Amino acid sequence: MNTPEFWVLVSFVIFMALVWKKAGAAIGSVLDGRAEKIRAELDEAERLHKDAQALLNGYQRRQADALKEAEAVLSHAREEAARLRAQAGTDLESSLKRREAQAMERIAQAEAAAVTEVRNLTVDVAIGASRRILSGGLQAVQADRLIEQSIAELPKHLH
Repeated sequence: MNTPEFWVLVSFVIFMALVWKKAGAAIGSVLDGRAEKIRAELDEAERLHKDAQALLNGYQRRQADALKEAEAVLSHAREEAARLRAQAGTDLESSLKRREAQAMERIAQAEAAAVTEVRNLTVDVAIGASRRILSGGLQAVQADRLIEQSIAELPKHLH
């Protein structure tokens, strides 16, 4: 075993063991560093996933709140429209009743004016007939004829 090949082999094995020990530690530390870097990236990815999920939940909550608010606004608008419609109906009915009352009052005033005018004309016709009778000393037959004539002319005077 004292051959140079043997000692070359032994020194090669020792050299390889030392190199392997040093290289193995270096490779192990590189692999450990890489594993730690991957673990950190996974942790970061997990954190980002949780943040994204929280944001999504927040947006979904806001969307649900916005939908509820929109429904509330729509419901309020419908109620307000129904109230305004009812109020408009009531106002219209009140206005129609007021106008009807005004029209009835005008008709009553016109009727009263017409009756007053007819009475005035009747009085005028009667006075005229009485004057003719009194001033002329007419006989009863002529007086009756004048009264009938005055009554017949009455519709002409009413228009």
